[in-house]
Amino acid sequence: MKFGKVPGIDRPVSRAVLGSMVFGTEGEAKARTFALLDTYLELGGNCIDTALIYAGGASERGLGLWLNERGTRDRVLILDKGCHPDTKGSRVHPVGIREEIAENLKRLNTTYLDIWAFHRDDPNYPVGPLVEELNAQKAAGRVRVFGASNWTHTRIQEFNEYAEKKGLQGFALNSPHLSLAAAKEAMWSGCALLDQTARDWHTKHQFPLFAWSSQARGFFSGRFGPGKMDGDPDVIRVYYNDENFERLRRAEKLGRKKGLSAIQIAFAWVMQRPFPTFCLIGPATVDELRSSISALELMLTPEESRWVNLE
Repeated sequence: MKFGKVPGIDRPVSRAVLGSMVFGTEGEAKARTFALLDTYLELGGNCIDTALIYAGGASERGLGLWLNERGTRDRVLILDKGCHPDTKGSRVHPVGIREEIAENLKRLNTTYLDIWAFHRDDPNYPVGPLVEELNAQKAAGRVRVFGASNWTHTRIQEFNEYAEKKGLQGFALNSPHLSLAAAKEAMWSGCALLDQTARDWHTKHQFPLFAWSSQARGFFSGRFGPGKMDGDPDVIRVYYNDENFERLRRAEKLGRKKGLSAIQIAFAWVMQRPFPTFCLIGPATVDELRSSISALELMLTPEESRWVNLE
């Protein structure tokens, strides 16, 4: 396992972050949850990503069962998210923060979150009350650090400038979409695309980035490609174009040269950005988890990294 630093977290954070969208609480889903988490811990991982809306709450509850049955709460870092509009409309306001952090904690059966992030933004809501409320949550011991998912870098900077002016804690991380396959459009409503200006900002500030869909939802798995139209319609809609098919072809070619899969090449590319990068991975099986973790050892040369990305 490889580790990085997140400001405000007092220990190294595993750069492969285990996603929890397939977690559950009953039968086969519970068995899969425990197998993935047990293996992840054995492989040295310590950071788990979840959210209020995942699997209708079963993601958090499944993780909470494992934490309590295994007695592992002090061994892992939880990155939880809330304030997704879902069917309730905008939740990006102090009341939304309070209510959703309380629900996060209840489902996980824990007293604190290591990292809490807004799942979406409401750019029309001023940052000041949000900074104040999250610092109040920190003072109460419910949250240690906080961040943003699907916020633009300009809003993050505005949030942090307000916090600095007031002597308060700002965002410690950003969690946008980043993968070798360039998204043509947002995967879901309210997602912020990470353009080159935003990447340059992350590089300048060395601001930690937790990349969701870092493996492009399986685009490099072999299930997708020219003429293959039976897969995930979101993958087809977001990633299918000539440039990404060429990235796929080059990842496959480079993978054959190194004895690895194309998806491992894509994972390594994200890990080697010029800013601190952590990859959210979403394996459905223990074998998929082991494959992703093994790619942490892969180092692309600068030339390979540019070539596979068509630079």
